[in-house]
Parts: sequence; structure tokens; C-alpha cells
Amino acid sequence: MNYATISADVISYTSLLEDEKRLLEIGIKALLTDLTKKYEEHAFYGRLVQGDYIECALKSPKHALRIALLLKTFVKTYHFNKKKEKDNRLKYFYDHGIRLAVAIASLEKLDPENGVIDGDAIYLSGRAIKNISTSDKEKIVIKNTMFFCTSDKRLQAQFTTIFSLIDTIVSKCSAKQSEIVYYKLLGFSEREISEKLEKYQSTISQHSTAAGWLSIEKAVTYFENTMQ
Repeated sequence: MNYATISADVISYTSLLEDEKRLLEIGIKALLTDLTKKYEEHAFYGRLVQGDYIECALKSPKHALRIALLLKTFVKTYHFNKKKEKDNRLKYFYDHGIRLAVAIASLEKLDPENGVIDGDAIYLSGRAIKNISTSDKEKIVIKNTMFFCTSDKRLQAQFTTIFSLIDTIVSKCSAKQSEIVYYKLLGFSEREISEKLEKYQSTISQHSTAAGWLSIEKAVTYFENTMQ
């Protein structure tokens, strides 16, 4: 039986101020708690490790891309206004939020109570993030932040391209646009989002269009239908 895992790290985490790091950590932990409830029937488990590294696993692979994008767009909603010394790397936090890898493979053990995720899937996603983080350590330019890993060559070829295209779309989203995409991924209608954010529905629609929501939605739906 195949599981899905997501490994992710916050980009330019060290460029944030200490109070900004704490706010982000609190937000991510709250999101993981919400996702645990939302995907309880799929045995979702997520944890934040050392402040800037996220690991997730669930029994139903079809939901992996939606959850990955929830994580990414959620982090991209953070835009800290405090003035600080110029840091070129901080731009990449705002552009990309997190770097992530989704893996579809077997797991030998998923034990949330004891904090254990063990098996091929978590090794695949974790190794992808570690390799990219290491190779990009001394680089200023970040080209890709979303990766797909599986031993199935057909699926690998199919979704590597799709993940790259989604990555490009999401990287261009502003914090406000990311917030709209985030709520749409959760299933909120534009009317519900406008009420929640106390904004005109026309404004929500404009942000949604500018964010490329229709393309994101098609990609997520295609992933979910393929992974049935």
C-alpha cells in the first residue's frame, strides 16, 4: 500500500527575526493541527521539527498535492513589516515560502502517538529536500521549490512537469493572493472568503484570477483523479 509524505523547509528562515520565527512556528503548528482534524479519516500526521522543517504523512496519496499547496500558500501569507537590514535572501521567503517534496511510496510505520514516520516515502521526500537544500546552500538564486518523488516512472514524468508549472504560478502570488488560494484550497467559496476577510467579493475574484487559481485548481483536481 502506498502512502504520501511531504517534507518541507522554510526558505531563508535564518533571515527572519526571532519574534517572526516564533509567529511563523505557531501558525504552522496550528495549521498542522487543523489538517489533522480535516484529514483524520486519511490518517494525516504532520509535525514541525526544529522550527523550519516540516514532515507530513497520510494514507491517501490523492490529497497530497492539495495539502502541500495549503502549507506553501499558508506560509506565503506571512509578510512581516518590521524594518531590518537589507537581506537578499529574505526576498526568497516572500516569493516561495517553503521548499517541499511530495513522495508516493510505501511506509513501514506511521505512528503519530510516538512520532514515528518510517519507510521509503519519507526517505524519498526527505532526501529530495536535503539534496536541494545542500546544493543551494551557497547559491542566491532559487529556481525550483516543488518536487515530486516516486518509483513509478510514468507518474514521475507526469507530475514532475506539473509540479514545476504550479511552482512557477504560486511563486508569483503576493501574500494577499496566496491567502485567497489558501482558502479556496480549503473549499471556501468567494462569497465565504469575502465575508471572512471582510473584503468585497469582486476583490476576492480579482485576486483569485491574478493568482492563477483556475490553473492551480485544474492541476490539483487532475492529481486527485489520477491518484484515486
